[in-house]
Amino acid sequence: MATRGKKAAEKVKVLMDKTERIRNIGIIAHIDHGKTTLTDNLLAGAGIISKDLAGEQLFTDSYYLEQERGITIFAASASMVYDYNGEDYLINLIDTPGHVDFGGDVTRALRAVDGAVVVVDAVEGAMPQTETVLRQAMKENVKPVLFINKVDRMINELKVDAREMQAQLGKIIDKVNKLMRGMNKEKFEGRRGDAGEAGEAGETGEAGETGEAGETGETGEAGEDKGERGERGWKLDAAKGNVAFGSALYNWAISVPTMQKSGISFKEVYDYCKQGNMKELALKCPAYEAVLNMVTEHLPNPLEAQKYRVPVIWHGDAESKIGKSMAECNRDGEIAFMVTSISVDPHAGEVATGRLFSGTVAKGTELLVSGVYKKNRVQQVGIFMGEERVEVERVPAGNIAALVGLKDAIVGSTLSTTEMVPFESIKHYSEPVVTVAVEAKNTKDLPRLIEVLRRLAKEDPMLRIEINEETGEQLVSGMGELHLEITTHRINKDEGVPIIASPPIVVYRETVGELAGPVEGKSPNRHNKFYFVVEPLGEEVVEKIQSEGLTVGKDKVALRDSLMEAGMPKEEARKVVNIIEGNVLVDMTKGVQYLRETMELVQEGFKEVMLKGPLAREKCRGVKVKLMDVKLHEDSIHRGPAQVIPAVRSAILAAILHAKATFVEPVQEVFISVPQNLLGNVTREVQGRRGQILDIKTEGDMVSLQSEAPVAEMFGFASDIRSATEGRALWSTEFAGFKPIPQNLFGEKVLEVRKRKGLKLEMPRASDFVSS
Repeated sequence: MATRGKKAAEKVKVLMDKTERIRNIGIIAHIDHGKTTLTDNLLAGAGIISKDLAGEQLFTDSYYLEQERGITIFAASASMVYDYNGEDYLINLIDTPGHVDFGGDVTRALRAVDGAVVVVDAVEGAMPQTETVLRQAMKENVKPVLFINKVDRMINELKVDAREMQAQLGKIIDKVNKLMRGMNKEKFEGRRGDAGEAGEAGETGEAGETGEAGETGETGEAGEDKGERGERGWKLDAAKGNVAFGSALYNWAISVPTMQKSGISFKEVYDYCKQGNMKELALKCPAYEAVLNMVTEHLPNPLEAQKYRVPVIWHGDAESKIGKSMAECNRDGEIAFMVTSISVDPHAGEVATGRLFSGTVAKGTELLVSGVYKKNRVQQVGIFMGEERVEVERVPAGNIAALVGLKDAIVGSTLSTTEMVPFESIKHYSEPVVTVAVEAKNTKDLPRLIEVLRRLAKEDPMLRIEINEETGEQLVSGMGELHLEITTHRINKDEGVPIIASPPIVVYRETVGELAGPVEGKSPNRHNKFYFVVEPLGEEVVEKIQSEGLTVGKDKVALRDSLMEAGMPKEEARKVVNIIEGNVLVDMTKGVQYLRETMELVQEGFKEVMLKGPLAREKCRGVKVKLMDVKLHEDSIHRGPAQVIPAVRSAILAAILHAKATFVEPVQEVFISVPQNLLGNVTREVQGRRGQILDIKTEGDMVSLQSEAPVAEMFGFASDIRSATEGRALWSTEFAGFKPIPQNLFGEKVLEVRKRKGLKLEMPRASDFVSS
């Protein structure tokens, strides 16, 4: 690391203890809106990289594929020190990817930060992925500020005048505010505070806007001294100073406070951009100053943020010792650390990066890893500055730290010095839907390939690895074509394991269309009988299970209430005994002898079917299985696993086939912007892929099209849409869940999957599983 970086690292070590001067922030946005370019500016302002290279160096895109392709693939952390009004502040920043295939990185990064800089392209405005990342931030109680980037493009390409420019920028702010209000109204509007908080005037930040830099008058200032800033509304308002405008590529930015300081307003900006005199503008209004001032002024420090963030991400007892310690960000308390990413250092081994909510972690500390109940010893403690990891003696609460030596930790693990309720699991908003089969070119590389796959799956929880014992293939499932392309490239080139990868295939799910049963399943010895009814679970319940990560645990009442909220009848919600992959098992029996000790085996049979359905051994989704009655042999020797599991499995498989079994396929929303004269080519392209056009909006000479298409038909879409529109289409996709497959394709798709898996090439029937 250059001397410049070493000096910065020394400053960081000093400021770690001053919790009120720490800001943990994420840079989030739609793809290509300028996150990494903006990050460069901020790092240059803090003296970590050269100001001449800012915007072009892309410091946090340190992996060579990121530089070649011009996209961010991995979230990268950097700690830096910024001098604001004569005081040094420590800013721990995470630059996140924008491509939908790497959305998991954004979700995990938001768990570690308290504030987010939302970057929006002035020409494109708030896009689908902007909405997705903003929703994730609001759900995790991460406070956003807004940076509108590429203002120069708006002036020079859209040819707007100074007045129209301000109107367009105002529209973008309104759109983001509207999204935020819909996602978390309480935080958006703020609470009416007691005396000393932002008070009546400060509630929506309306009053006092004409004052210096839009402060909230006298009451608001008094409240700020008490650290109550977190209670003011989060509404974005240029006059309040929580919105900045600029061009990250040309290193300039302005906000209302910097306008008052430098005397440069929108009119001057417009003139500079028209003349193409960006260098002078960057000297007068450096981008890092406007953005870092806004971050320091408007985003909370850990002492403020943990009070309202901990209750959202941790569901233990708030009055317990560890609960209070986290809410107070107490560095002398027990350690509570949340792992948000795992990377592999060729020299040190696995590095677990995450947020320390309580206590102080130092070299040699022994930590309990949630889920495995093992103790691991910390061998090194460090902080990240881009790809460089700088070792430090210890890290106190409120910081983002990198720990070496925790071999049992995975992404989402809670590390602590005392037994505690783990943090809420990290909810990902989409799931792996595209699969490739990989096999080693040389048999001798097989053990190495398995080891590499295990490690990649540990680093990236959005990769699912399955080993098909029947065919010997390793199945790697990911979020999309690009995700898997990068993964196979890493195995081949970075790890040096030559592999053969199949073309990408889509993951289907099996579900049911109506109620069927009771179906009887007999054990091989004919002494035990199980009666099952199968019916659709309902999309609201499936959504609830997946978005909130519902599982059957100690708190049966909370689970019952959540399921009833989504529309499940009370009688059934009370008796749910297992939830797997969005399917539920309900025990509707009454007073059956010996059932309690057999229930575990019933669940085992249920689990096997849910992971390998009857149609083509794909996972099931949205199936409600009700156990209606059971007849068991009184002698336990006659109702062991070899008797119960096959009986349960065959009964559920047959019941699913009776209940109009069908396939559901993953669907993507596709958003496309094109010039009007090319609209016909685009609609042809979408409809030729079984796509449906949902909405068309016209703005000027551009048309925005919203459509929905099956993932299976989207392979190669990138090159086709480019050639159909001469490369003039802007497009993006977003996962939109699962939809039933058209009836005319059903048989063909089932047989296609059965053929691929080496199963019999005929449609399964209920009589294959139970004798009538």
